[in-house]
Amino acid sequence: MRQWMGVSEDEFYDVSRIAFIPMGFCFPGLDAKGGDMPPRRECAAAWRARVIAALPQIELFLLVGRHAHLWHLREAAGGGMTATVERAADILALASAPRCLPLPHPSWRNSAWLQRNSWFAERVVPLLQREVRRLLKS
Repeated sequence: MRQWMGVSEDEFYDVSRIAFIPMGFCFPGLDAKGGDMPPRRECAAAWRARVIAALPQIELFLLVGRHAHLWHLREAAGGGMTATVERAADILALASAPRCLPLPHPSWRNSAWLQRNSWFAERVVPLLQREVRRLLKS
């Protein structure tokens, strides 16, 4: 994630500038393949809005993974993760605050997706880096 964002380790871990807010606030358990189960809906519903309200200065949400896309973008997340990430520039340009940028999850499990979708590194990562750099300078 740090490489995609184009930030140093110090910038990445600067809690006054960058916050990580999980979709669920409780461990959902493991699936049959050993990966995390999807976030539990009741956890996000119970905690997410309160945490976001406590951080009114948020200017950009990096929506990491399909569950974040669906939660924040709702109908704009139609067509699956790939289609949503392909529309990252259009979604970012929407005039709502905070703005949203959909991304895949930077997990090793997505390595094949990243290889099949080279446009992500060519178009979306530079867009992400420009936005992050702009916000860190402000």
